[in-house]
Amino acid sequence: MNYILFDGPVRDALLPFTYTRPVADIRIGILTIREKWEKYLGNTITTITEDYLSEKYPLVELEENVLLNASFLPNPTLVKQIQSLKENEAIFQGEEVIAFYTKESQEEVDLAQYTAIEYEAATLRVEHTWDIFEKNGEAMQADFDLLTKGRKSAPISKTNNLISAENIFLEEGAEVEYSMLNATNGPIYLGKNAKILEGNLIRGGFALCENAVVKMGAKIYGPTTVGPHGKVCGEINNSVIFGYSSKGHDGYLGNSVLGEWCNIGADSNNSNLKNNYDKVRLWDYKTESFARTGLQFCGLMMGDHSKTAINTMFNTGTVIGVNCNIYTPGFPRNFVPSFSWGGATGFTAYLPKKAFEAARVMMARRGVEFDAKEAAILNHVFEVTKKYRKY
Repeated sequence: MNYILFDGPVRDALLPFTYTRPVADIRIGILTIREKWEKYLGNTITTITEDYLSEKYPLVELEENVLLNASFLPNPTLVKQIQSLKENEAIFQGEEVIAFYTKESQEEVDLAQYTAIEYEAATLRVEHTWDIFEKNGEAMQADFDLLTKGRKSAPISKTNNLISAENIFLEEGAEVEYSMLNATNGPIYLGKNAKILEGNLIRGGFALCENAVVKMGAKIYGPTTVGPHGKVCGEINNSVIFGYSSKGHDGYLGNSVLGEWCNIGADSNNSNLKNNYDKVRLWDYKTESFARTGLQFCGLMMGDHSKTAINTMFNTGTVIGVNCNIYTPGFPRNFVPSFSWGGATGFTAYLPKKAFEAARVMMARRGVEFDAKEAAILNHVFEVTKKYRKY
């Protein structure tokens, strides 16, 4: 069977992260949503997404297809129900479609004509940006169980102090020395060739994905995820850092999400709790207003390719768009549009030509080419976000 993940109605609520990727490629837990479905279904899965993303994330549509709502995370019960779908059957949870089996092209589908099957069991769903860190612990445990079932961890050096060692798993080539690992409250997972250097204090759940590094002297509280090729240090609490991003120095990051190719300068900090202990509001691109999160703890949301200078400070519930460069003293406002350059004293437009020069150098350092596909996506983001920039 050919499976296809589609963005669904939550795509705009997940900006700025979905400016540069389909919903399916958001990382939560250990794996991206796409990787989770591929593990469960044993298939390579393509996506239906925005036209400007389709060259980088192409769609493969065959005669028979099962389409999956990418905002829903898989579990054994749901997967079994999906695998039993027949033509013109659809699985719903309330008003939201989770999956449907069709022989028609996506433009011809009329779900009102399908046989509806209600999915009544619990499932995780990513509907808002803050869900990425808020639901990270549950997603991480599910991924840990999926990835380690029936397998044995690579050896863990005896220089470490381990608590609940049965909940710690190292893939081939992973290394950790002279550190404290406490997996009592959640699993600790080190991907292939990941490294935890000496002198770190880590409380699970914690996922350090393939080729990622924890530098010396970090304090990490779970559930926290560091994506492939990431690099972290300092103090981190309940945050998700997508691949190829760095928070490599002292400073605090809490209840936050960083996209890919971000860099947090030394001694930068974010607030995750308001001084009056009130619930946090966060910029919502879907409504173009500040939305109630219902959360008391909510920190920084930063889109791909954004950077901060040393000693940068962020207020509780700050949203930074794609390709921003924050560098002046003081607290910038709680919503910084994509392609902005500046800080508390004011912003100017960060023009693509200049932004791309920095992206090209940063990506080359990790052996990744800044190609025409990436440039086209970011040029599109620059154009569609002009309405937010008043400079």
